[in-house]
Amino acid sequence: MDLERSRTARRAALGAFVGTTIEWYDFYVYATAASLVLGELFFPSSDRLTGVMASFAIFAVGFFARPLGGVLFGHFGDRVGRKATLVTTLLMMGAVTVAVGLLPTYSSIGIAAPVLLVVLRVVQGLAVGGEWGGAALIAVEHAPPERRTFYGAFPQIGNSAGALLATGAFSAVSLLGDPALHAWAWRLPFLVSAVLIVVGLLIRLRVEESPEFEAVRERQHERPAPVLAALRGSWRSVLLGIGLLPVAVGGYYIVTTFLLAYATGPDVGVPSETVLTALTAAAFVELVATLAASWLGDRVGPRRVLIGGLVAVAVLAAPQFLVVPTRNAALIVLMILLMRLGMSGTYGPLPTILAGMFPVEARYTGVSLSYQVAGAVFGGLSPIAATALLGAVGNPWPVVVLLVAMCLVAIGCTARAPHAGTAAARTAREGVSA
Repeated sequence: MDLERSRTARRAALGAFVGTTIEWYDFYVYATAASLVLGELFFPSSDRLTGVMASFAIFAVGFFARPLGGVLFGHFGDRVGRKATLVTTLLMMGAVTVAVGLLPTYSSIGIAAPVLLVVLRVVQGLAVGGEWGGAALIAVEHAPPERRTFYGAFPQIGNSAGALLATGAFSAVSLLGDPALHAWAWRLPFLVSAVLIVVGLLIRLRVEESPEFEAVRERQHERPAPVLAALRGSWRSVLLGIGLLPVAVGGYYIVTTFLLAYATGPDVGVPSETVLTALTAAAFVELVATLAASWLGDRVGPRRVLIGGLVAVAVLAAPQFLVVPTRNAALIVLMILLMRLGMSGTYGPLPTILAGMFPVEARYTGVSLSYQVAGAVFGGLSPIAATALLGAVGNPWPVVVLLVAMCLVAIGCTARAPHAGTAAARTAREGVSA
């Protein structure tokens, strides 16, 4: 029985990993393209910074659609099942990414180009809004109690693997040269998603439904809508969950997407190949380190690991940006690697901590709502805020202050977050019975 449960847990973790890898590859492909080419292709302007901010604004649109996707797919995930919902989000995400790769630019169809890009980003945001919570839960709910933090990290390393593939794809096409990249090669990483979706679908269809969801399935239609249960009985957990996440979902884009735009801009002039190669290597380091951090979380406690990662990010914030103007490739690569090593501690423990804050009946909705609202606020606005601060002051110090402040907020909310057992029991009594 234990052997079969272990096999099922590994299959669920693999399904969560592969699915989120593909979903986040799709998301990060846009983020990378927004830093490099989309501004001038879809928002032509004499000022490069204006074009970059416009492409980041469309980037933010996807984030603001994510809470709606979290509520929508959270409802079906808590009522119909985790597995069917995750298959749907995977197909949606892949179709949108391929469509972006086929989209005509401003020079071909004028204002219709950015309008269509906005529409596609909304659909992409809806799909991502329903993905992370379900993938995290299907991994955690299948896992043995003593290994929940480790297994729960697999959707998180899917995030790193997706970033690795996305930056790796753009590193490869950038070798064709800037003229080819801007003319047609930028489309290739988007179109590759069609192949990845087929692979992910085959793996995800083999994953069994969550045993914890199966145990409450028959009672689901007798209970309030999951979003009402989450907001009535678990609203404190939702707010604390949002507060746990500014660095994991927002700080990440400051040290990747914004850093790429800042370093490769005309005022600094670091070659894009240098930064893309560093980000690709850092994504691999982060992938391995996230698993190690999650293994440690099962032994010393996930909240301690999360706080340790946040402290590391705060300490590294200033050195990360101060080395960029030196144009010293070795120092830039080193600091990017160290920062992503610290970031790994902020990712791995999250699924287990968040899952323990909500009852099973409203868990998909509660976890998704917390994660996606944080994504909209911190993830969607962080690159825009960082770019605006840089433009206003002319140096990255305000961005450093912003990142450190986000770390302090996350540390405070992590310290106040309910423990796994007590939170689920309390919210089950207060919310689901309401």
